[in-house]
Formats: sequence, structure tokens, C-alpha cells
Amino acid sequence: MMGSGTSEYAVAEYALVACHDCDLLFRKPRLQPGQKARCPRCGAVLFQRKRSRMDQPLALACTSLVLFILANAYPLLRMNIAGRVQEGSLLTGIEELYSQGYWEISVLVFVVTLLAPLVKMLCLFYVLLPLWLFGRRAPKAERVFRWMEQLSPWAMTEVFMLGILVAVVKLADLAVLSPGLALYSFAGLMVSMAAGDAVLDDHEIWERLEAAGG
Repeated sequence: MMGSGTSEYAVAEYALVACHDCDLLFRKPRLQPGQKARCPRCGAVLFQRKRSRMDQPLALACTSLVLFILANAYPLLRMNIAGRVQEGSLLTGIEELYSQGYWEISVLVFVVTLLAPLVKMLCLFYVLLPLWLFGRRAPKAERVFRWMEQLSPWAMTEVFMLGILVAVVKLADLAVLSPGLALYSFAGLMVSMAAGDAVLDDHEIWERLEAAGG
């Protein structure tokens, strides 16, 4: 049994975890950067300690936020149809869907392309900045980080980007299309958010939250 003076970080190190494939229960090992934990029974990869530090996800989150602002502040596409020029932005498409009676689709597009990515970035800042700057956790940081993990599947920037490319291909024969700054920004946002997810070590963040003071 562990003594009363054991730190919360050490308690987290010896926590019990269950394999998500065969349900084997064992003590959670302490991993070094780059190492993986595998189930001794079935060999499934349980989790992996990434080599990145907290400043890398924060830097990518800052990049994503700047690109997100640019993607919503500038035109997405410029269409020239028989001499008539029209510009469209992300919000323009949502407004058009709503005005034509497709309010359910407009709400869905708004959530997955604007609301979910923005909330995800803000949650990441809220959780990581106090840990990185002061070594302390923000109030309710665990709950916010859990919300962020649950929200991640809804931040589908890559699906929306694929839809834009399909629309461009279909309209290419009907109009002269010129990509706007928002299109390049949105493409960069897709890459930066994917890179941020790749370098973020969820297990390390949970351990730091457990070890940090309130």
C-alpha cells in the first residue's frame, strides 16, 4: 500500500487501466517519450507517450486560431458567371441554406465548420496555458478537457474542405472560379488542427492535471 505522503502524480502513475480489446486489468506503467504500452494478453496498443511538448500543441492552436479568423473574414470563392461576379464566404453558404428552408443543414454546417473548431481551440487554450505558464490547472480544467475530447469528432474541417473541392469541380464548367484568401486559410486550418491533434499527448495532459494544484 502506498504511503500517505505519495504525490498525486505518483498515484496517477500506479492507477489501474483496462485493455479496450480484452478488458485485462493491470497497473498503468510510466512511459518515456516515444514508448508504447501494449496489453500483455492480446498485444493491443493501449496508449503511447508522444515526443512532443506542451508548447507544440499551443503553437499549433495559435496558428489554427489565426487561420480560423482569416477563413471567416475573407471571401472563400469568387465566381464569374457570364460577366456577373459573386463572392461567397463560409457564412454566406450557411445563410443561403437557412434562407432556402434547409435550417437543419445550415445548423449542422455552422456547428462542424465554425462552432466546434472554435470551441475546441478555446478549450485547448484554457487547459494548456495555465499548465504551461504557471504549472497550475484552471478551474474545472478536467471537465473542459473532457468536453474538448468529446467535441473533437464534430470539428470536421477536412469534410467541409472535401465538400468545397467537390463544389469547385462541379462549377468549373459553369463559371470562372477564383479562390479567395479564406480558401487557403481554411486549407491551412485543416492541416494545423490535424497536426495539433497528432502532437497532443492526452495521457500526459491528464497526468499533469492530476499533479497540478487547483
